[in-house]
Formats: sequence, C-alpha cells, structure tokens
Amino acid sequence: MRKAKNSKSRTIFVTGGAGFIGSHLIDNLLKKSDNIVSIDNLNEFYNPNIKKLNQVDHYKYKHYEFYEGDILDEGLVRSIFKKHDIDIVIHLAAMAGVRPSISNPSIYTEVNITGTRIILDAMVESNVERLIFSSSSAVYGNNKKIPFSEDDSVDRPISPYAATKKMGELLCHTYHHIYELNISLLRFFTVYGPRQRPEMAIHQFVRNALNGEPIIVFGDGSTARDYTYIDDIIDGIIQSIEFDDRYMIYNLGNSEPIKLSNLILIIAEATGTDPIFEYQEIPQGDVLQTYADINRAKNNLGYDPKTGIRDGISKFVKWYISMKNTYEDVY
Repeated sequence: MRKAKNSKSRTIFVTGGAGFIGSHLIDNLLKKSDNIVSIDNLNEFYNPNIKKLNQVDHYKYKHYEFYEGDILDEGLVRSIFKKHDIDIVIHLAAMAGVRPSISNPSIYTEVNITGTRIILDAMVESNVERLIFSSSSAVYGNNKKIPFSEDDSVDRPISPYAATKKMGELLCHTYHHIYELNISLLRFFTVYGPRQRPEMAIHQFVRNALNGEPIIVFGDGSTARDYTYIDDIIDGIIQSIEFDDRYMIYNLGNSEPIKLSNLILIIAEATGTDPIFEYQEIPQGDVLQTYADINRAKNNLGYDPKTGIRDGISKFVKWYISMKNTYEDVY
C-alpha cells in the first residue's frame, strides 16, 4: 500500500463537521495528534440541537476549533484557510437527501456545486493539495449493471441531489487537472448508525416502530439498499487520508444489499415490535437498488467493512433508546 506523507501533527479541515458523518469522523481524528478545524452552519434541515449534541465531546480537545458558518460565505472560508496552516481538507458539507432536492433544487445547486467550488478555490489560493470529497451512490441512478463499479457511467442521475454530487466530482477532476490537486472521491452507500439524520429510513422506521406508528413502505418492499454502518465508513475515510492518490474514485459500501421488506423485519426484531405497514408509491428520484463493488477500496485502501445489518441495527436501536430517554425534547 502506498502511504501518503504523514507528519507528526497535521491540520485537517472538516466541512460539515457537526453532522452525522462529520462528527463521527472528528471523534476519530481528535484521538490522534492532528489539529482539527471544523465548519458547519447548523442549519434547520433537521433540529440544530442534534448537531450541537453531536459535537459536545469535541470541545474537550485543545487541538479542535469550530466555526459556525456557511461554506457559501467565501470570505469566511478564505479567512479560515489564511488563519490555519491546513494540510488536508475533508469536504463533507452538503445539502443531503434525494426527495427534498426535487422540491428545492436551487439550494442544492448552490451548496453542493458553488460551495464545493469555493472550497477548491480556497485550497488553490492557500496551496493546499489534499482533498477527500464525499460523493454518493445516488450518482449511479438506476444503474442496470450490478454491482455498481466506479468505472460505470454516471451520466444519468435521476434527482437534483445526484446531479449536484456528480457536478462536485467533475469540479474536483477539473481542479485536479489544472492545479494538480491530490483528490480522493468517496461514494458513500446509505450510511446508518448512531446520529443518523432523523429523516432517513432506518431512523424513521425505528422511531415509528417504538412509537407504535405506521412504517411507510415505498413500493412493494422489493427495493434494496447497500446499508453501510458508520464505523465502516469512518474507517474508509481514515484509510483514504493515508493513501496517496492523485485522483481516484472509491465506493464505500457494505456490498450486501438488503431489501426494504427484510430491513423492516430486522428492525421489528431489534425493537421487539409488530410493524404496522403503510404502502405508498415510490417517490420521484428514488433509485430501485444500490449495490457497491468495493474491490478498488479493498485493494488500494485496505477497506474492509465489518458490521452486518443485524448488528448495526441492534447498535442503532440501543443508541436511539438511550438518546430518546436522555434528550426527549430533541429526539
């Protein structure tokens, strides 16, 4: 394995650092000797108090600095790069979610495209060469080839969210080509686990099951997702930091798609409930299946997902019940 150059203490800039994936990543990074700088606008896409809880432990570390602000604030972003001698950028900040992108595509294009361009420009201006960019399995659309490979065409996204993620990838390639930035593009496959956003399926299903409310099933339950536990995603990000890519795309998934109907049965078992089903049509923009070919990530990065769906759901349910009991007004 070809390792990236590693000094005793680096400065890593994480965008979207108070979110689901970002906060877990920072938990991990802060245990090392790296200096961590983070930005998040704590917007109201979901309860901002959840993001504040996500980052409570971060403030215990002296080598952590947080900026509450927006990546669209070009002056703020440039000032952060000027103040800190940044070595690596991990760009996680984005407007997420397929369905809301259909009703409000303008904010998605602003944040996910313009915001990414602002980060890239600041990197060039400050001579920062290393970027980890978070993309999504959504870029594959309804890809007919299974499993999805990084070399498959992603020219037919079916939601504005997916289109903006592909555009982010294209911007990254352009800046790599012009400025020789060292960029790893990580396509995440349906990440779940503690701190998962409350509108995502597993979080919703667990909440509804425990509250005796109906679980909404889109279609006949045969759609499938490659659910990937948060710890495995974080391992993949950390491994990509340490690998010296010039420009490379990686799928980070579990490579074991689960049908929606089976997922609900696993949740019912973990929660000890009898699910109530409410069937609805599949929303526009939703893909029928995701399935990651992870051979490139295994071979290059040593990526090796370890958490199966039953174990992951069990961990999520225990976390959710604990948080619900402690922070009832938030969860």
